[in-house]
Amino acid sequence: MKKTKGWSGHPVCKKRYHFVIKSSCDNGICANPHHISDSRRCKCCNRVDDVDVEEWGYSQLEDNNTHLLHGVVHSNGYGHLLTVNGREGGSEFLSGFHIMNFWDRLCTVLSVRKVTVMDVSKKYGMEYRLLHAIARGHSWYGNWGYEFGSGSYALTQDAYKRAVDDLSNMPLSALLFQGNKSRTRLQNIVAFYQSLSCSELSTFRDLFSFLLRLITDSHKASMPKASKMSKSSTNVLCAWTRNDVEKLQQGMIKVLMAAAPGPNWVSRRALKGVMCKAGSPELLDYCLKHLRGKLAPNGKVVEARSNLNSSDIEFRLQTPCSLLYDSNCPSEEHIKGDLRYMLDSLLDPETMSAYRPYATRERVMDLATKLLDCKQFLKDYKPNAHNPCAICVWCHLELSNPTKDDPVPPPELIILPLSATVGDLKTEATKVFEDVYAMFKRLQIEDLPDYGSVEDSITLKLLIGTTGSVRVRGKCTSRHGLNRFRMERGTENWTVDCVCGAKDDDGERMLACDKCSVWQHTRCAGIDNADAIPSMFICMRCTKSLHKKSLTITNSGKEARNFSQQLNSSCRGNLGSNEGSQVTTTLIVR
Repeated sequence: MKKTKGWSGHPVCKKRYHFVIKSSCDNGICANPHHISDSRRCKCCNRVDDVDVEEWGYSQLEDNNTHLLHGVVHSNGYGHLLTVNGREGGSEFLSGFHIMNFWDRLCTVLSVRKVTVMDVSKKYGMEYRLLHAIARGHSWYGNWGYEFGSGSYALTQDAYKRAVDDLSNMPLSALLFQGNKSRTRLQNIVAFYQSLSCSELSTFRDLFSFLLRLITDSHKASMPKASKMSKSSTNVLCAWTRNDVEKLQQGMIKVLMAAAPGPNWVSRRALKGVMCKAGSPELLDYCLKHLRGKLAPNGKVVEARSNLNSSDIEFRLQTPCSLLYDSNCPSEEHIKGDLRYMLDSLLDPETMSAYRPYATRERVMDLATKLLDCKQFLKDYKPNAHNPCAICVWCHLELSNPTKDDPVPPPELIILPLSATVGDLKTEATKVFEDVYAMFKRLQIEDLPDYGSVEDSITLKLLIGTTGSVRVRGKCTSRHGLNRFRMERGTENWTVDCVCGAKDDDGERMLACDKCSVWQHTRCAGIDNADAIPSMFICMRCTKSLHKKSLTITNSGKEARNFSQQLNSSCRGNLGSNEGSQVTTTLIVR
């Protein structure tokens, strides 16, 4: 994650607190300033550096994606989570889950108010916000309470939720129907994992969540434990007796014995076809899933493996000493490869294959694009403002001489003793807003608009109780010299009016029209993200306006020529009686 978004409309805070967990000694500079002595020799790694401690500190706050954690909190309690790198990002000991747990607890202890994150995370080389939204129903950061913040291209929270639900519940049946045509690689892979699962995989969510679960389980074992298998298949097993299962499996073993002269593997599909009349398809699937490890009458054991080329499980009989343990489950790397292939082929708009039906493909592409366009997530920590031994007041600041460009700062929590007066509130509110925001230097709180001209000596508890919110109004005597601190995003004004409906900067790539200076997304203007921004650009509105003017000028020219021809004809007809007169025609084209 490298973009910061969310609090650009707030006034500039005086302080920002950065929280960084370095990965290791990298970039040629030691990561620990306390180990640098006066001789610039690191006591930890014995490296000699010519960088002083102050320069080292500033260098850590630069745009650096090697940090395990980088978060920043403004002095008003609003923050950004900039970087999280787990084991795939270079962490030797901490996973991304552990780092996020630490960050979440830290924000809670510090009473942080709201934190944004720009989710551009990758997992196994894939867009994880797309994969996790389909498999779990929310982004990875949703595990810690981060919810939809704002969407790019004017997408709303309702549109995001609908896209998650519709894409997650998209049925796989339409994709697996091939009629008389041979199966594609995509269909083979989907059918393969359906055969591995003890429960039905009927939707995109079922499929991708199952693969993620297999990857997690592969860290412990290649196949699910027997206890897990028994638990997940209890409802299936109750439909048949143990004798039904054993009888059918013995028939399968006889088929494998017939193919035994030589290292002949029998595919799951072929074995099921031979035994199709011996039981129901559900019973056959159950027996095949638990066939590995069964003992044959000749003393051999059923071995199973995953065929990477056909995406199917194969069986054969093997002596126990040479049996490959749990070989019917694909390896972790193979599962990741299949997951990446399915995500690229089924969901990623950039690499999606031309599968059928085309209507389903277009629908999937539209929904996946919406999920990828929603990167900004937010968590509201809702700090507890209740204290029975004090007055807790949220103060909303208003300026007595406002302008249209003035920002509206978020309310600040003021904590006062129970005996505090209105004057105490004004004094403390003035101090808090001055300490937090740079533009409110020399602020003077004058009154409480909701309570009229109330005396400063009035006990505050009589007005608002021990908790509540109040508007305070004041003025800044040195305000004009501090206008550059008016907003975090800067004082430069720009206009965003894109055809997608966006009216403000959303972090996506934009360009401005060279005629009207209005900004819009490059993608909405038909410019691919991989293409360079043209040196000259005229938006569609200006193009249409110029086209209309061109048509007006053309039509006016035709009317003028017709009028001139008629006038000349009339003049030639009257030359005999008006030889001395002069005729002048003037044409004004607007």
